[in-house]
Amino acid sequence: MKLAFITIEGVESSGKSIQAKLLTDWLKENGLNPLLTIEPGGTPFGKTIRKLLLNGTNIDPITEFFLYLSDRKEHIIKVILPAMEKGKIVVSDRYYDSTFAYQGGGRGIDKKWIESLMNYVVQNVIPDITFLIDISPEISLSRIKGKDRIEKEEMAFHKRVREAYLKRAREFPDRIRVINGARTIREIQDDIRNQLKERLVHK
Repeated sequence: MKLAFITIEGVESSGKSIQAKLLTDWLKENGLNPLLTIEPGGTPFGKTIRKLLLNGTNIDPITEFFLYLSDRKEHIIKVILPAMEKGKIVVSDRYYDSTFAYQGGGRGIDKKWIESLMNYVVQNVIPDITFLIDISPEISLSRIKGKDRIEKEEMAFHKRVREAYLKRAREFPDRIRVINGARTIREIQDDIRNQLKERLVHK
């Protein structure tokens, strides 16, 4: 199966961003045509939303949810779909599984409501494979010095987010691959690459 859309997920400071960058570099080295992007913030509109989400204060959970959905819709229309239409492999640092983990698990928004609105926004733009960098919040948050609005949430919030991610991985085992994040950067990247080698079709 040829891959067109890869996502990297995980709790705060799980190392997903560096893994997305290393993966993109590896795909380039292998003659493929990847595009690295991020949520929120993959478009100019999204960059504004990202500032609000990470640096704002007293944002209502429902308002937060709709801000993420707005960012995602613009991201799909302006970045993801155009890149895929050009034959690029899109690597996204976060995508819609984050919403189920953070707004569903962390904030407690009803899952069925999230699914209904998410299906309307995402439609058929679903990742071919998702790598969930799994690590305990106690370890990941200890790496952070200056914390943003999300990172400052209580530990119970981050634990709920992690559990929601793992639950989602159990629901979609063919798509979501859980990666042990309590290892070195190189070990994690090697794990991701080895799993991709089984599925990639080189041009």
